[in-house]
Amino acid sequence: MLTSPSLRRRLATQLDPSLRDQEGLSGINLVVVILILASLFLAIIETEPTISDGHESLFWSIEVAFIMVFGVEYLARVWVSIENPENSSRWRYMLRPHALLDLFTLVIIILSTFGASAFLLRLARVLRVLRIARLGGYSTAINLMLGAVKKRRFELNISIVAAFVLLIISSSLLYLVEAHHQPESFGSIPRAMWWSIATLTTVGYGDVYPITVLGKVFAAFTALSGIGLIALPTGILAAAVSEAIQEGKNKTKSDKID
Repeated sequence: MLTSPSLRRRLATQLDPSLRDQEGLSGINLVVVILILASLFLAIIETEPTISDGHESLFWSIEVAFIMVFGVEYLARVWVSIENPENSSRWRYMLRPHALLDLFTLVIIILSTFGASAFLLRLARVLRVLRIARLGGYSTAINLMLGAVKKRRFELNISIVAAFVLLIISSSLLYLVEAHHQPESFGSIPRAMWWSIATLTTVGYGDVYPITVLGKVFAAFTALSGIGLIALPTGILAAAVSEAIQEGKNKTKSDKID
């Protein structure tokens, strides 16, 4: 029978990487990854008028085909989701962030493809590009990075809080000393934040800069602080990724010995 548990279980092992005993992608997931990359390429080149103008019907037909394939894939994942012990019900799976993203993307793209506002069309194009986020479920490297971030989330949260505090302080100081001289750029703390963000991230566009002596002193302090601010989370992530890679190697060796 089509709905037999054995068929559902076999399909689940193809669609859910966590249920596979073998390393690497299953045949179905390999095809899904290729289709995601193909739809990503389509979404990117479709935004170029010199390519898409005059070929709207071709792009529309290809996108309809992608919608049908990804729609069937989504329904299949929902159907087999209860084979994973982590999902007590299909509703529980559907409420997971990645499943909600899949559904939201699918709905918006359907609305835009079959006639909707220009805003929805642009939003759909962006969401098509975001399909690449789905590759995280199939990529060991991406999963490794996500695991490293999760493991060091406390230290990273501290870095984020420190960055926010430094942003507020530098914006307030520049507003205090530069507002009278450059009201357009530093006339309020929110306006001064643009300069602070560009400086703290070491981008330094140069479109806004202080002109008073005291403002330049504060700017130098902010710029030097930005170097340390960028180095802090970088070091935390580098250490976490290195540790995760080593743990993965040790696990692989252990599995081979067993």
